[in-house]
Amino acid sequence: MLVGCLPGFVAVAALALCAGGDGHTVTAVGRPPAARPAGAHRAARPPVVPRAAWLDDLARHAQPPPRYDDKVVAVFVHHTDSPNGYACADAPRIIRYLYAGQIGARDWDDIGYNFLVDRCGTIYEGRAGGVDRPVTGAHTQGFNHRTAGIAALGTFTAGVPVPQAMIDAIAALAAWKLGLSDVDPRADVRLTSSNSRSRYASGTTATLPALAGHRDGYMTSCPGAALAARLPEIREAAARLQGRQGSQGTRHKQDERGKRDGQAGQAGTAGTAARTLTATP
Repeated sequence: MLVGCLPGFVAVAALALCAGGDGHTVTAVGRPPAARPAGAHRAARPPVVPRAAWLDDLARHAQPPPRYDDKVVAVFVHHTDSPNGYACADAPRIIRYLYAGQIGARDWDDIGYNFLVDRCGTIYEGRAGGVDRPVTGAHTQGFNHRTAGIAALGTFTAGVPVPQAMIDAIAALAAWKLGLSDVDPRADVRLTSSNSRSRYASGTTATLPALAGHRDGYMTSCPGAALAARLPEIREAAARLQGRQGSQGTRHKQDERGKRDGQAGQAGTAGTAARTLTATP
C-alpha cells in the first residue's frame, strides 16, 4: 500500500492560511550567484534563509547534537503534502508547524528535511547542523545517510502546476550540495538501505538517481506526480549550474515510471547514467 508524504501534515492542515500577497519578510543568507567556485564541477551556493527565521524560542525544543556523514552523494526531493495557496511571507510559519508536527506527533528530535523551498523559490535551512555540512537527515527511511532531503512546500500531485521559481531553486540547491562531492546530478549512485521498511531490505545496495524523488527509495507517492515529472528537468538544470556539458536525455526507468504515481524506485533499476558512485552508511 502506498503512503503519502505526510510529515507534520495534521498540524499544517489546521492552519488558516492567509490569502495575502507573496512578498517575503525574511532575508536569505548566502553568496550571490556569481562565478562558479574553483574546483571540479562545483556550483555556487544559493542564498539560504537560516533556521532562526522560522524557529523561535517558544517553538524550539531541546534536541541532541546533530549527526553527520562524511559527504552528500544524493538528494531526495519531497513535497510536504500541505496547502499550496499560501503567501510566501507565511512560509516560516508553515515550516514551524511542520517542525511541531514532526517533533510532537512523531516524536522526532528535529525537522526531518535538510532544506525546504517555498513556491517563490526561497530556500530555508531545515534540520540543524549547518547547511554547508553533510548533516544526517530524517527524510527518506532507509536512505538518510550520505543524502540530503529537499522539501517543496505544497502538494504536487498529478495536474498541479509546480512553480518555476521552486524548480529553479531546487536545481540550484542540488547543484551546490552535490557539487561539494563532485557528483553529477544526472548520475546513478549506489546507496545501502539501513531499514527494511524502505523499498529495499536492510543491507541491500540499491542503484538510485543522484537526484531522486522520495518514492524512489520508499513506498510513497511523494513528491507527487507533478513534481516527479519535473525531476529530469531539475537534473539537467543542476548539471548546467555545475558547468557540465551535454545532456543525459532519458536515463532512468524511474523517470518513465514517474508518469504513474508511486511506481518508481523498484530494485534492479536500469538506465544510462553519467557514472555510478558507491555510498554506504
